[in-house]
Amino acid sequence: MDAILVAQFNYMPRFLTCCLLFLAATASAQTQSRPFTLNGQLRGPDTFIGKILIQYRGEQGWKMDSATVREGLFSFTGKVAEPTMARLMMRPKRADAKNIIESVFLMPGTQRVRMQSNGKNMRVFGSDAHRAYRKLKKKSAPYDKQYESLIEQYQAYGKAKEKEKQAAVEAQLDSIDEVRKQKVYRTFLVETPNTPISPYVLQEYAGWDIDPRQIEPLYNALAPYEKQYPSMQEMKQSIDMAKLTQIGAPAMEFVQNDTLDKPVALSSFRGKYLLIDFWASWCGPCRAENPNVVKAFQKFQSKNFHILGVSLDRAGQKDKWMKAIHDDGLTWTQVSDLKFWNNTVAVQYGIRAIPQNLLLDPNGIIVGKNLRGEKLMSTLEGMLK
Repeated sequence: MDAILVAQFNYMPRFLTCCLLFLAATASAQTQSRPFTLNGQLRGPDTFIGKILIQYRGEQGWKMDSATVREGLFSFTGKVAEPTMARLMMRPKRADAKNIIESVFLMPGTQRVRMQSNGKNMRVFGSDAHRAYRKLKKKSAPYDKQYESLIEQYQAYGKAKEKEKQAAVEAQLDSIDEVRKQKVYRTFLVETPNTPISPYVLQEYAGWDIDPRQIEPLYNALAPYEKQYPSMQEMKQSIDMAKLTQIGAPAMEFVQNDTLDKPVALSSFRGKYLLIDFWASWCGPCRAENPNVVKAFQKFQSKNFHILGVSLDRAGQKDKWMKAIHDDGLTWTQVSDLKFWNNTVAVQYGIRAIPQNLLLDPNGIIVGKNLRGEKLMSTLEGMLK
């Protein structure tokens, strides 16, 4: 499959500043995957290259398929265990035109989609989930428009290597995303509970940094059958894990080897303020954040503050891990078992996105989470006066 198409198809703006683990959606015994059929019709002049791509999460993780368009008609078949967001993409013939990407909610059974060949005026028939999704998108549209405009600025500053301007835009993106989560996703869940897309909306609201105090009541309000969906079984596990790592909880003990293969225990740092920093040499956002972490370490290391880096680098790539430590000037303690996302500490702490961090007080109690940039500096300034 066209590598460029795949890369663009997977692009999700809200994940700009972290690297994520995408888990397979494993169906449970209670909710088995069932067949779906998506029949499509394109109207208007032929303005794109002849195949349509579809991507969605299936039984074994992300599923990508393609269909040839014949006389304006195409069809996809597969299996889903719950109402599932899918993305359709068409590649225009014009080299300067953007790929056309449209979202459609799949459900077991047969659905039809009809749209213009330029991607406009899409209508979906036979999917209650998609009807609910259209209502959600209408509420989200003002925020989406702001977000898309800022994304273009963010990318332009990135190409120009203007990091300070990029950081300012990132802060704006975070602010819009938070407002959208509260005013659109949370409101939708509270005012229209138990719609076919409630599990999807809950995932969007929860994000990867789950606050169990906010998310668990909304999860509990789901219908019993929705809690049996693979995505919601995964959500329950994430909520339970988040409780173990929420502010006020004692950090769980662990031991992992440092760069010299000597075991380092978390408890050996008791008596100090400690930042547990989850990162990896292959993670671009982690490397971009490292200068901020270095700045914090240099300013506060003399004030009873230390950092313990936990790297999710891959097996057989210790040299890349070591080079990143050297190149980025990470002079604090570093540990890793080189098991990628299966790093035993990352699994123990439920880490599914990096960079992430936890700030512990001298008693080993979690007093801060995911502190980045100026927020890290201001938090440490307040605690280490």
